[in-house]
Amino acid sequence: MNERIFSLFINIFAFFPNNPARNLYYSKTITNIADMVTQVTQGIQISVETQFMEDQSNPESGDFLFTYRIYIENRSDTTVQLMRRHWYIFDSNGGKSEVEGEGVVGQQPILLPGDIYEYQSACNLQSDMGSMLGTYTMQRQSDGLQFKVQIPRFELITPQRLN
Repeated sequence: MNERIFSLFINIFAFFPNNPARNLYYSKTITNIADMVTQVTQGIQISVETQFMEDQSNPESGDFLFTYRIYIENRSDTTVQLMRRHWYIFDSNGGKSEVEGEGVVGQQPILLPGDIYEYQSACNLQSDMGSMLGTYTMQRQSDGLQFKVQIPRFELITPQRLN
């Protein structure tokens, strides 16, 4: 099998004019761009990358920890706020679960046009492979209209499973 590894260097500067303390510069090299999935809904781009946390997993007891990093970019021309999340989690052993609640990682970020918000979270599976997908409920600040943004399906797979 012929495998191609792509490398991408990302520089992100998130500028929050109303709150300079939130400004950030982010620089990262992604070694396998195929691992990042992206989807745009109503001008909101969601990108996801995942990582298996081998040192914090215990495969013998069916405990597999994965982290995922989400990048939310407001490509629309209006300010939006992330109000809620709704996740569907699938484990290859047949397990399914749903998680929903306010915001993400204790925050309900407001994104002006051009802003990027990033956070990291984790998911435990009972097998070495699974997937997640979901939605964010966003609210336009101009008129209070709420709308759903799709979080693309992303795979949670241990490196050993890929070989």
